Amino acid sequence: MVRRGISLLIFAGIVERLPASLQQSIAIFDISQLTTWIILTVLALITVAGVVWLTEGQRNIPVTYARRIRGHRMYGGTDTYLPMRVNQAGMIPIIFAISIVLFPSLIGQFLIRSASSFFVKFGQFLITLMQNQLFYGLIYFVLVVVFTYFYTSIIFHPKQIAEQLQKQGGFVPGIRPGAPTSHFLSNVSNRIMLAGALSLGLIAVLPIITQNVFKISTFVVGGAAILIVVSVVLEVVKQIQAQISMHEYEGL
Repeated sequence: MVRRGISLLIFAGIVERLPASLQQSIAIFDISQLTTWIILTVLALITVAGVVWLTEGQRNIPVTYARRIRGHRMYGGTDTYLPMRVNQAGMIPIIFAISIVLFPSLIGQFLIRSASSFFVKFGQFLITLMQNQLFYGLIYFVLVVVFTYFYTSIIFHPKQIAEQLQKQGGFVPGIRPGAPTSHFLSNVSNRIMLAGALSLGLIAVLPIITQNVFKISTFVVGGAAILIVVSVVLEVVKQIQAQISMHEYEGL
């Protein structure tokens, strides 16, 4: 509940800034830029669709539970699936990446106040380096991809999942229980993670690309902001649907 409350607060803060950004964009609007704004609008819609796919996309691994007879009752014999999300890490990689990519600039701001000319020059070098949009975007993209792999490896444990399936009498069709299942889940996770990490990295640096290509920065929403907004909206829709289903079930 606390996590949802924080997400809603961040969502409200992002949405609250949209009218001001829209007002600034309208104020500097030029009819000669109409084609550019149409392209940006289409690009924004494609980005939202990509974020929805990244947030909701998953690979369903089929799982079959063997039949077991206890006394006069039969257990198991059901077919289900193990969902593996495309973006298992969520917002964490972007948060980690932006924290690290801003660190050199902070160090540079601190060093330029030093009495030593060497530290002053080094601080100016760090600031100038991080102001280079190409270098900044490249480092940001690489860090998002790296942290996606790192965080997913922490939260996803194929060996434990394989052991749990084996204890419950479940298995992936065509894959032997135990170590082969663990190896199979690890391979599937790595393939899915590659698509998720690259997509997340692209969404993170998309505002930088947009600003440099179209030279418009008044109405560019960050990829992290889009992820938060879309995630909160999807979560609210799911909660509403769950409440509606519950009331319909109680009314039967």
